[in-house]
Amino acid sequence: MTQEIILTGARIVTATEVIEGTAQVVDGIIRGLASGGTAVASAIDCEGDLLLPGLVELHTDNLEKHMTPRPKVRWPAPAAVLAHDSQMATAGITTVYDAISLGDMIEGSERHANVAAMVDAVTAASDDGLLRADHRLHLRCEVSSATVMTLFTGFADNPLVGIVSLMDHTPGQRQFVREQQYRDYYMGKYGFNAEEMAAFSERQILASATYSARHRAEIAALAREMGLVLASHDDATLAHVEEAADFKVSFSEFPTTLEAAKAARQRDMHVLVGAPNLVRGGSHSGNISAAELAEHRCLDMLSSDYVPVSLLHGAFLLVQLGYPLPEAVATVSGIPAAVAGLGDRGAIQSGKRADLLRVTDHDGLPVVRAVWREGERVA
Repeated sequence: MTQEIILTGARIVTATEVIEGTAQVVDGIIRGLASGGTAVASAIDCEGDLLLPGLVELHTDNLEKHMTPRPKVRWPAPAAVLAHDSQMATAGITTVYDAISLGDMIEGSERHANVAAMVDAVTAASDDGLLRADHRLHLRCEVSSATVMTLFTGFADNPLVGIVSLMDHTPGQRQFVREQQYRDYYMGKYGFNAEEMAAFSERQILASATYSARHRAEIAALAREMGLVLASHDDATLAHVEEAADFKVSFSEFPTTLEAAKAARQRDMHVLVGAPNLVRGGSHSGNISAAELAEHRCLDMLSSDYVPVSLLHGAFLLVQLGYPLPEAVATVSGIPAAVAGLGDRGAIQSGKRADLLRVTDHDGLPVVRAVWREGERVA
């Protein structure tokens, strides 16, 4: 039986313009857009709200917070996945790549212990049709870890895996060019005293020297063979970007300097920036602000990272920085969809999936009123 939805009275944000009019959805696919209203009595009146494409998130650590809501508290994985999924959907995110960390900074940590449970729970919930958003997996590979290759080969053939990123959180480089910020971050996170922190830093530097270059090259080669999208993480220098380009990286996640972001763009890599950085007005690690990257037009995509609602909010802040609304919306929909190889979504266009958001603009703060995934109301 054909299922039709008519959304009218909306300001429809397409890839190139804003249309005041009506959208027709048939069996989960956008079939028509038109200016003006409709005579169909069953049409849903959006009352002048914005109609946006469903958001596409390439990197979020949000599931980890539901798995470990407090230190030393491990939540049942299936319930954690459902709670995380609900938060994604109500934030307007209809496609999400859940970031799974392989090879933690501290072997045997809660994050490390949760890996298999998270992957299994996301896979099972997806297979059982329990999820509101379309969930996929992003393997974040800590290349300085002794165990990362074993973990990667154990999970990379999961059909939900689509993205692999190469990370190295060694002090003195990338995210933590300033070693004091590295100390502040990890002493706060793990409760280290000064002596413990010094020993931790020494171990990380040794591990990076031992493993990072080899693991980075091996994982990049395997990812390419498997047809997975490859990302670099926290690029800070021209050398980092050149290495990423040699590995055929598709996008640079969270570059920490303007130099690295510009270099990535020059080498045809897309640049992904944290929306929390934009909402907060700066990087929590003291690196370059997302607003500065936006002002230099060195920003292609936003990621909610650790705050789901920041994704849409960040797009609206780009408008305040001078981005046209369709261009700002594309940073959280069309561009990430294209980078991930998902050509069936990411824009309000005839023939695309009807992943849609009804959003009220409340003085620059977006309020999600309704969410549809493939024409089904999910929030």
